[in-house]
Amino acid sequence: MSSDTKNDKSYFAIIALSVVLVVMSLTIYAISQDGVEQTASDTITMSGYAEEKVVPDTASLSIGVVIQSETSNEASDENAAIMSAVISELKALGLEDKEIQTSYVSVYPVYNYEGERTITGYSASNSVQVTTTNLAILSDIVDNSTAAGANQIGSISFTVSDDMQEELRADLMDEAVDDASSKANDLADSLGLKITGVQTASVNDNSNSRIYYAMEEAAMDMDGGAPSTPIEPGESTVSMSVQVTYYIE
Repeated sequence: MSSDTKNDKSYFAIIALSVVLVVMSLTIYAISQDGVEQTASDTITMSGYAEEKVVPDTASLSIGVVIQSETSNEASDENAAIMSAVISELKALGLEDKEIQTSYVSVYPVYNYEGERTITGYSASNSVQVTTTNLAILSDIVDNSTAAGANQIGSISFTVSDDMQEELRADLMDEAVDDASSKANDLADSLGLKITGVQTASVNDNSNSRIYYAMEEAAMDMDGGAPSTPIEPGESTVSMSVQVTYYIE
C-alpha cells in the first residue's frame, strides 16, 4: 500500500472521529439542558406565614430635664442636681445601671431675636433612656421621675424581647411550614400533580411590631394630688414566614 493511500485513510479516520466527538458533545449538552429544564419545571415554590399576639415584656422610655438660667454654669449645675435626683429615684425603684443609659446632654444659649440678636440665658438638657422588663413599676418610674424634677417624658414603647421571641420560634416555624405545605398541596391537587419532596427552604423572622404611647400629664384630683399615671402594654405581634420549593410529579 502506498504512503499516499495510508495518509488518506488516516485523514478520513481523523475526520470521522472528530464528527463522532462533536455529535457526542452535542448529545450530552442537549441531555443536560433537558435535565435542567425538567428540574426547573418540576418544582413549585410556596410561602407560609404564622403569627402570634403576645403581651410585650419590655418597655423603653426617655426621661429628661431641661433647665434655663442666666449663665451656662447655673443651668448646668441645676440640671445636674435634678437629674441626679431623678436617677436616684429610678435606682430606688430597683432599676440597675444597665437599664439607665444617658442618651442626650447639651448646653446652649437662648437668644432674643427681637431687634438685635442677644443672648438672654442658657438652656441645659440631659436625658436618659430607661429600658426594663419590670412593667409593674412603669407608673412609678414616670411619677417618681416627675416628682424629682424631670420635665421631659418621651414616648414609651413596648417590645417583645429576644428571649420571648426565641420561645415562640419553634411553634411559629411549625405553623408557617404547615401553612406553606397546605397551600402547595392544594395547588398540586388542582393541577393533578403530587408533592414528592422539598428542594429548598428559607426562613424569615419578621421583626415584632413596636407599640408607642404618648405620655400625657395626669389630671389633678379634687384634693390637689396627682393620680398614678396609667400605663398598659397592650399587645404586640411576633411573626415568621418561610419559603419552600417542592418537587412535584
